[in-house]
Amino acid sequence: MRTHVALLRGINVGGHGKVPMAELRRALGERGLDDVVTHVQSGNVALTSSAGDEEVAATIAAALVEEFALERPVVVLGREDYLAAVAANPFARVTEPTQLHAAFHARPLSAAGHERVAAALAAERAKGGRGDAVVDGRVVWLHLPDGLGRSELAGRLAARTAEPDQGGTMRNLATVRKLAELLD
Repeated sequence: MRTHVALLRGINVGGHGKVPMAELRRALGERGLDDVVTHVQSGNVALTSSAGDEEVAATIAAALVEEFALERPVVVLGREDYLAAVAANPFARVTEPTQLHAAFHARPLSAAGHERVAAALAAERAKGGRGDAVVDGRVVWLHLPDGLGRSELAGRLAARTAEPDQGGTMRNLATVRKLAELLD
């Protein structure tokens, strides 16, 4: 059995995509996923399964449609991949959770995805913005000293505007760390 982290995009955000976590845990358990644990109400799940990441993601996506009538991207990373991504944080000096976010994607960014990040950074620099972004495989790390809500860089790189096949979702540093703790 492998341990996985599943990140569901757009769950219980702003009154949309309502999914009670107890019902989600039940639905996933009924579909053969084991040891299902959720963190807060926004679609953060740790679980075990003998299936691979893509199969787990497909199972969860199907459960969201069947049980809650929601089509949402689901990003799944195995324990080792998730912990390696967290360890590779290029902004380790940033300790304020509201200033650091990780956008997890279903697959590593394509060349077009890398170009999009470079263009967003160039626009940030041209406006004198203080934000920064680094791509590391399936994760785009965003350092946003002025916070997420006021960041044009974050708006340009939001997972919801990513390439259609890249489906991703963003988490702040506190959530990223908490999910790592759940895996230990």
